Amino acid sequence: MKRRIFILLLGLAGCTAHIPPPPPPSAVDAGFAFALIGDTPYSAFEALALDAMIAEINREQLAFVIHVGDITSGSGPCTDRWFEERKRQFQKFKHPFVIVPGDNDWVDCHRSGSDPIEQLDKFRKLFESGDRSLGERTLELERQMGRYAQYREHLRWIAGGVLFVGLNVQGSNNNLGRTAAMDAEHRERMAAVLAWLEDSRRLAERRGLAGMLVFAQADPDFEVKFKRHGGDGFAEFRNALRDLAVRFGRPVLFVHGDSHFYRFDRPLVDPETGQALSNFTRVIVFGSPQTRWIRANIDPSSPQLFRLSPVLQPAP
Repeated sequence: MKRRIFILLLGLAGCTAHIPPPPPPSAVDAGFAFALIGDTPYSAFEALALDAMIAEINREQLAFVIHVGDITSGSGPCTDRWFEERKRQFQKFKHPFVIVPGDNDWVDCHRSGSDPIEQLDKFRKLFESGDRSLGERTLELERQMGRYAQYREHLRWIAGGVLFVGLNVQGSNNNLGRTAAMDAEHRERMAAVLAWLEDSRRLAERRGLAGMLVFAQADPDFEVKFKRHGGDGFAEFRNALRDLAVRFGRPVLFVHGDSHFYRFDRPLVDPETGQALSNFTRVIVFGSPQTRWIRANIDPSSPQLFRLSPVLQPAP
């Protein structure tokens, strides 16, 4: 009898709007917390500050740590030694540690004489080789497979009633407009990005999840403030995020770096109403020269689902 009543209510709710009804409270973990970081370290000094931050985060009760990429500066170093040292440093996290590449980690390595594609391949082998996260405790991850299996940095997992989705979307105009070879790389990678994002939306809907968190390095210029040589490398991605928010209906949090200053807002507009999409929010993590983290909590009482609290920078 209870099941029949629930199905009836579900149908009535679906008639009132295109937004799906919320999942039952039992499906959302109100005590669920995790950390968001990015754009660090850029130097040996910042590596020391990162050690202090790791020690601080290790004292917290967290499910995992997400790094949105950029673990060297825009001018490098892009050496094997630097990245191997960063992996050893990330292994100090007691919590599961998940990272996606940033533009400084491969796209911009041409500035110091390295080939971007070779650098991305090295990043994958070093940080994305297995089906589990880094860290003392590990987390099982699902990686993109099939036609786009080379994009192992595209990953996801379910926790706290939320689907977490990592993507390789980059600053430096998303690697568009520099050379013909890089333009081809951009097109192929974005086909994989859009396919993974759409497949993830379908998964979240099938599982009746409370929300989605999507993370990548790039600031996709939601305001379209800049004219870029070779075209806008983020137009497809902005449209895909808008489509995701409209079709999924439930809360979507987009986490990115690239801009280095904390920001929390609603940058997307509903194409039907002209108003900001109320179920889509974005947060920009702190970045160099700041070494700070953001505590994120799942809050079932909030229409946005996610509650964010910036944490002060620790002393190195």
